[in-house]
Amino acid sequence: MKIHESGENYLEAILMLEKRQGAVRSIDVATELGFSKPSVSVAMKHFRENGYIVVDAEGYLSLTPAGREIAECMYERHQLLTHYLVALGVSLEVAQEDACKLEHDLSSESFECLRKHYFDSLSPKLPPIPAE
Repeated sequence: MKIHESGENYLEAILMLEKRQGAVRSIDVATELGFSKPSVSVAMKHFRENGYIVVDAEGYLSLTPAGREIAECMYERHQLLTHYLVALGVSLEVAQEDACKLEHDLSSESFECLRKHYFDSLSPKLPPIPAE
């Protein structure tokens, strides 16, 4: 299954919710992303069938190693791009919105160069960005 931008957003949302509140259910994902519960249920079924999540008997979602890898990649991209944009003078709110758009389309090569530049020259000077 090829993961598209919406799928990356779902997996990243599960990871972010997991970091914030521990246990995650489909309704939490729907609330986080502003989607309907039926839409999220259909997406979770596809993720479960394709090995990106598991759902326990109580309906709690967990990322599989394959799902976690995608989610962590998107989360790292989102965080670094947000920091980078803030360092350039973009407001935090706009930086977070733009990072969400950029994280999916930026090539691995470009992201690695941005990461290197960020850690080599910018990161010691930047204040922490609050968790979303």
